[in-house]
Amino acid sequence: MNDRPESAPAPETSRAEIELSQLDLRYEGHRLRERGREDRLLASMAREGIREPLAGAVVHSACVLLDGFKRYRCARQLHVQRVPFVALGVDETSAILELLGQARRSTLSVLEEARFLDELKARGLSLAEMAEALGRSKAWVSVRLGLLESMSPVVRQHLFGGRLPVYSWIYTLAPFRRLNGVTSQQVDEFVGTVSGHALSVRQIEQLAHGYFRGPESFRQELRGGHLSLLLQQMTAVAVDPDGCSEFERILVGDLELLQKHAQRVVTKSQDRRLKSRAFFVQCHLLTGGLLSRSRGFLKILQQLHDRSRQA
Repeated sequence: MNDRPESAPAPETSRAEIELSQLDLRYEGHRLRERGREDRLLASMAREGIREPLAGAVVHSACVLLDGFKRYRCARQLHVQRVPFVALGVDETSAILELLGQARRSTLSVLEEARFLDELKARGLSLAEMAEALGRSKAWVSVRLGLLESMSPVVRQHLFGGRLPVYSWIYTLAPFRRLNGVTSQQVDEFVGTVSGHALSVRQIEQLAHGYFRGPESFRQELRGGHLSLLLQQMTAVAVDPDGCSEFERILVGDLELLQKHAQRVVTKSQDRRLKSRAFFVQCHLLTGGLLSRSRGFLKILQQLHDRSRQA
């Protein structure tokens, strides 16, 4: 007797060999492109073939692909005609839930999780229903949906196209987006300028500080495509009349903002207007992250203070 709920994901039981042309790629934009991994996969498949089946859902005789887009593109380059395929669920919804579930969670990035959660939301599932089906908290679902909602179509295109590192958005650009005076159009312009140049997360962070907090001359140079020159200047050249290099001037600005916002947090934290559940869910996540870094942060701040006093 099968006691599995009707809405629960189906197990991987329907493995079959299918024609590559049978695959429906409607969800290709939900998965991140990673050129380096794809190149390595191509070399591996050329030697050993496809070791893991592609996966998705069978809908009206079409095999809707959810997992295996890199394998699909590599198979096309290698002129492979038939590929192994498994159905993860009885329909697209149950297959997406299975993909997001415990057994396969490690194959998805946080942004890919967000895209599929957004798809489930569009299909009518509530935040509570998604959390229950995945064995996750509502906060886990909410944080991921929030990441996606903060992106413009331009940012989303560059991120999922593999032209901008995911961590650059999460830890650098999204925080800038929340600062007063930084518009979505400015973020879009910056992302469009730095994407596709194989820059590191650190280099993008340096350029972002110069673009959003630096002078107009910096933004003009960036728009002109002089990225390498700007990075060299920020690490070596003193450009301010007071003798600070661009990098030093940016750090001074960061410290000024830190001091300002620290005081604002202290002032507002005891306010009785803080009472909504949505606020406390987000506040708990953010304060937990800050507290986990507080000891190391204060140590570095003390070292910087002592170092500057001796100068």
